[in-house]
Amino acid sequence: VVEPQSSGIGGGGFFVYHDSKTGGVATIDGREKAPAAMREDRFLGPDGKVIPFRDAFLGGHSVGVPGNIALMARAHGKWGKLHWDKLFQPAIALAEQGYVVTPRLAGVIAQLAPLWDGFDATKAIYFQDGRPKAAGDVVRNPALANTLRQIAKKGPSAFYTGPIAQEIASAVSNAPRNAVPMTLADLAAYEAKERPPVCVMYRVYRLCGMGPPSSGATTVFQILGMVERFDMKALGPDSPKAWHVIAEAMQLAYADREKYLADPDYVAVPVTGLLDKGYIASRSALISENSTRASYAAGMPPGAEPRTAAISGEVMGTTHFVAADRLGNVASMTSTVEGPFGSQLVAAGMVLNNEMTDFSLAPMKEGVLVANRPQPGKRPVSSMSPTIVYGPDGQPIFAVGAAGGKRIIMQVAKTLMAHLDWGMRAQAALAAPNIYFSGDAILIESGTPLAAQADALTQLGHVVRVNPISPSKANAAERTTSGWVGAADPRSDGVGLSE
Repeated sequence: VVEPQSSGIGGGGFFVYHDSKTGGVATIDGREKAPAAMREDRFLGPDGKVIPFRDAFLGGHSVGVPGNIALMARAHGKWGKLHWDKLFQPAIALAEQGYVVTPRLAGVIAQLAPLWDGFDATKAIYFQDGRPKAAGDVVRNPALANTLRQIAKKGPSAFYTGPIAQEIASAVSNAPRNAVPMTLADLAAYEAKERPPVCVMYRVYRLCGMGPPSSGATTVFQILGMVERFDMKALGPDSPKAWHVIAEAMQLAYADREKYLADPDYVAVPVTGLLDKGYIASRSALISENSTRASYAAGMPPGAEPRTAAISGEVMGTTHFVAADRLGNVASMTSTVEGPFGSQLVAAGMVLNNEMTDFSLAPMKEGVLVANRPQPGKRPVSSMSPTIVYGPDGQPIFAVGAAGGKRIIMQVAKTLMAHLDWGMRAQAALAAPNIYFSGDAILIESGTPLAAQADALTQLGHVVRVNPISPSKANAAERTTSGWVGAADPRSDGVGLSE
């Protein structure tokens, strides 16, 4: 309700859960699905080339069937304790009575408002007196409150069938821009899937996360696996060599991500091979402490089929939250509508996602069909990386996730290394500098101690750019001797609470 630019019931998510009764970990895939009318060439122009991204995300043809309500219903059915109806009451109150626009939300509204000509349902909520709502204004959304009431009363079927489903289908099929068919059958057929968790050992810790169609666990765990042979604790966060090693591992892991990750219901994804100890050791061996590589091509993990790499259109958005209770249950969930305000469409009070632009917009590369191409019923690759960490005693000690498109993976990997290798408490680990890459350059976060290492990293061979690397919006919780303590990225609006 209060971060409509980032997530909501018009989007999807991934859920990682530690069950204290069984000691097991489970993951639920609530990723959006392409409607039956999806075509591989949806995002190509008449000339056969990929259309500009602004045209790709705006309007109906970027909307996937939302998965969050199905995900939450599945999680509640397995582990919930409160009555389903009670879960919705705080959200209904916020939607109906209103909430104050934060500076962050106001900035996003101001940025996107020029695109909203003809998007009357969107302007009805986020405009005031003929202008975009500003910080301090109040957002009231009675349509969303009514939608939530219906779901609270009737269950998830109220979302995927009946009037709410009809409003979603109509908004997409009759969109003011890029209208395409979405049917009631598309919505009724949606299913949130429980997938096998992806778990690895990192030093003395067991880490578990979300498998495909998320690329989060495989890529985060590859990065950690490649740096494991280095004494990161001894190097410390003030060492240019530590950040150099991280940068090299990052680029090698992301290269594998681009080539091999896709919806496992459509493509054979070599998860076991990507995380094979021998394979990761061979990738780590490509990293020199004293110099950069000339290139960062994908490898050939065991069991992988020959494939070409492709770039998906994932942009920066999303919300992450972590919760732990007194019984020892831990949940880590990332939720998204993809880019800021998703497709810009609103139906039944909810912002509809633009998740279809997370597919590789060009279905072919070098004459070969790419794994993450658009197809009917398919779920696009995501970088969302909800993660739970287990200590040597087998109990959960840390949970983390982030927002920010492809940068999610690196935010989570950095936070895990800061906490597990450098001994930082959760809050400090989230606040630690961010690093990413673009083209042949590594990006290091301005205004941080890492920025002072730019010259040293340049001497190691990196092309370095210092910039804000925003948005950064990670959240975490850690188990302490006095109970669980929440932590929020100081760069965001998040809040951490304690037991």
